[in-house]
Amino acid sequence: MVENRKGAKIFIVEDDVDLSEMLSAYLRVQGYNVAQATRGEEAVQQIKKVAPDLVVLDIRLPDINGYEVCRQLRQYRRTQSIPIIFLTEKREREDKLAGLELGAVDYITKPFDIQELRLRIRNALRRSQLSTMHNPVTGLPEGVLVLEQLEKMLQRPNWGVVLAGIRGLNKFRDRFGFVATDDVSRAVTLMLANAVQESGNQNDFIGHADSGDFIIVTTADRSQRLAERCLVRLQPSIQYFYPAMERAQLYNLPESERLAVQVSSFSADEHQVEDVEALHHVLARYS
Repeated sequence: MVENRKGAKIFIVEDDVDLSEMLSAYLRVQGYNVAQATRGEEAVQQIKKVAPDLVVLDIRLPDINGYEVCRQLRQYRRTQSIPIIFLTEKREREDKLAGLELGAVDYITKPFDIQELRLRIRNALRRSQLSTMHNPVTGLPEGVLVLEQLEKMLQRPNWGVVLAGIRGLNKFRDRFGFVATDDVSRAVTLMLANAVQESGNQNDFIGHADSGDFIIVTTADRSQRLAERCLVRLQPSIQYFYPAMERAQLYNLPESERLAVQVSSFSADEHQVEDVEALHHVLARYS
């Protein structure tokens, strides 16, 4: 019996050709679509083009290691939430922690039981399917849930939208790590929720736009005031996203290397939008 999402795509990154072929053949029998790569850079490029549902990733690769593959995938919106299972001969606790910090969902050491790997893949796909409607870091709705809200919004004559984002997160992540960057996203979520409580109402919706920015669905009469409140909440907090020892030197950095807040708003009073596709074009101009 096949115990998986029918047709789920799995990408195997393994430089041992015999092992890679064995895994691919076995997983195809289980009903998965499988793609392969033997080098890290090749894997990153292929995964960015056609994002799979799950990656089985060896750590020891002939060019860049599995940690770097994972790190690069986490930098792109399209690939940052793909479940990754590390497959490796390493057994040290520090190695496992390094993988988990980068966002790996599981870690299995060689030699392994193929049935165990199958079950871990199945469980990771199930968890992923349940969480795809909410951002794994902030817990906010994204994807289909946001699309539904936008469709409902356009049915009202007095809709308004606020977009809020933090620029410079990639460089911040490179310097301070994924954990610190995730903490920034969670802090921004909390501050935006407080801004909505202060200047919006209980019917306002907060989620993530396709660009990764935060999006607040509100009404035309509140959109500008709410955007201003978001800016007041976020702008003074930027310095506190940095470790205490870094704050004194923060303004010695060029602006292009510092975190920056971007908040904008627009409404039905400014744009005649007939459908969600047209709305996405407007959103792209403000992102």
